[in-house]
Formats: sequence, C-alpha cells, structure tokens
Amino acid sequence: MAESALPALYLASTSKYRQQLLAKLTTRFHTAKPNVDEAPLTNESAELLVRRLAIAKAQAIAVGLDTGLVIGSDQVAQFNGNIIGKPHTAQNALAQLRSFSGNTVTFLTGLALVNAHSGNIQAIVEPFNVSFRTLTDSEIIAYIDKEQPLDCAGSFKSEGLGISLFSKLSGDDPNSLIGLPLIQLNQMLLNEGVNVLLK
Repeated sequence: MAESALPALYLASTSKYRQQLLAKLTTRFHTAKPNVDEAPLTNESAELLVRRLAIAKAQAIAVGLDTGLVIGSDQVAQFNGNIIGKPHTAQNALAQLRSFSGNTVTFLTGLALVNAHSGNIQAIVEPFNVSFRTLTDSEIIAYIDKEQPLDCAGSFKSEGLGISLFSKLSGDDPNSLIGLPLIQLNQMLLNEGVNVLLK
C-alpha cells in the first residue's frame, strides 16, 4: 500500500504508555483527549465497562472527523470480583499491593477501532492475568517509593520494576497489560486494509 494511501490514525488517549505502545506499530498517528465519563453504569461488569468505554472514547474523537481510523482503549484490574482502579496515593497503593500478595489479578483491556468515514466499529476485550509472589511490606513500600506507580491501575508498572513483584504472567499479548493490545489492534488495522509493514 502506498504511504499516501494510509488513512489518518488517531489515538483517543493522551497516555504516554499507550503512545509508546502504538509507536511500536507506527509513529504516524495523532493523539487526542476524549471527553468521556468513565464512571461504571449500575451493575455493569468490568468486561462490559472497558468495552463500552473503549468504543465511547474512539467515537468521541471520530465524531469530529470526516475520515480516519480512531483507536480507543480502556483498562481495569479485577480482583475478588471487584474493579480495581488507580491508587492515586501511596497509602492506597500499599493497600492494593498488600491484598494482591500471593494472589492473581486479572487485567481487562477494552480496545476499539472506529472508522470515522464508514462508522464501522471493531471492539474486543483482552484479558491478562498477573500472579503476584508473596510480598513483604518492606518490599511493597520500597517498590512504591522507587517507581511511584500512583497513576497505574493495580499500583505497578509491568514494563519497569513492577516485574519484580510477579511470579507469573499469563495472556495472549503482554502489551495489553500496559494498556494497548497490539496483536489485536494490528488485526483490526488489517481488517481496515492497513498493513503497518507495507506503509
């Protein structure tokens, strides 16, 4: 495919983590911040929540475009039937990681690709399991102090020192744990006639 024939690509996120991930596939994309209420609906499951929000974020940007492909993504952690969000404080991060010690947390990442011209929507939810080794409070406190993972769901950065907290990772795409399932995204782009290898 000729480079000029590539549709404009938009990432409906200002997350530096998602931008770094998308740059693995292509550096030719724009970023935009979607104005979307992320509050869950009454009795909404984690899976339905991330799928709905991924689509909503992509559509929020696509509505202002004539052409182009818009990527939306949303992620939550699920543990003991509860949705786990970003800790925002060191005290909350300590409580989260303390509860995860010796247990497995499931991360659900919603991914959507919206064609702004046709309105076509592709959407999936990608699960990824993170098993934590048994952690001491001193280890948890040292980790939080060193990496400050206060803006990350689950209180860790798997692409950094957070890897030292785990005993096992299990899933189809490790990129989904950071926030953007690139294997699934690449397939969605192929479905829209975009091959990043031939750009």
